[in-house]
Amino acid sequence: MLSYPAKIPLSSRTLNHLADRIRAHRRQRRSRWRRLNPGEPALLVLAHLRNGDTYTRLAAGFDIGVATAWRYVREAV
Repeated sequence: MLSYPAKIPLSSRTLNHLADRIRAHRRQRRSRWRRLNPGEPALLVLAHLRNGDTYTRLAAGFDIGVATAWRYVREAV
């Protein structure tokens, strides 16, 4: 189960769709190991797009660096 300390009005279908897209992108690029599994960056990106959360707040919520949060958002968008 994925959680984030904010209320985000979205369906699990949306989250799963974005996670599948991230997973396919990583597989296609033969991406190396990442700290977060594909579902977590999907939640991070949707929190940023829906709530306008800052990269600093996202980084703190997911226990990653600010630059890493920025890269996850950029990768998904």
